[in-house]
Amino acid sequence: MAIENEQFEMLMMETMEKTDKTVSVLNGEYITIRAGRANPHILDKVLVDYYGTPTPINQVGNLSVQDGRCLVIAPWDASMLKVIEKQLLAENLGITPSNDGKVIRLVFPALTEERRKEIVKQIKKMAEDARVAVRNVRRDAMDSLKKMKNNKELSEDEHAICEKDVDKVISEAVEKIDKLCADKEKDVMSV
Repeated sequence: MAIENEQFEMLMMETMEKTDKTVSVLNGEYITIRAGRANPHILDKVLVDYYGTPTPINQVGNLSVQDGRCLVIAPWDASMLKVIEKQLLAENLGITPSNDGKVIRLVFPALTEERRKEIVKQIKKMAEDARVAVRNVRRDAMDSLKKMKNNKELSEDEHAICEKDVDKVISEAVEKIDKLCADKEKDVMSV
């Protein structure tokens, strides 16, 4: 940032914050996508009723991956087995839990080629949604810069430099999104 303008610096910090948040949200969504291997993160959004309080599954027991395709949930309180099993069925994860009286197992089936392609489409749509969000951040930043120029807070030259700085931040965010998308696509398509 070559411009010594407090408002512009605030705008740049806000723009970077918003783009970073968009990228991290996309990454969080990608973590929960099932790619044919057991991944405890697919249960991150699943809440169970733990004595009247909605609680994440990872806070009522141990989650572990067994042989790459099996996720084992070992609740600390044995009375929670039925509650967890019922909630997993209600969440419609596409995996049927099996309860042996001590632990719950989620066995991940191998993905078919067709299902992998569907998941890749979903991944690409999520990436495009993130790109749209980043472009909206860019538009808002450019609108703010235009207002600053119209209010004579920035000269024409400063305005041009500021626009380039904003575009650089946006380009970096789009590159991160593209890399996340490509990595997840590769992960899903690898057998």
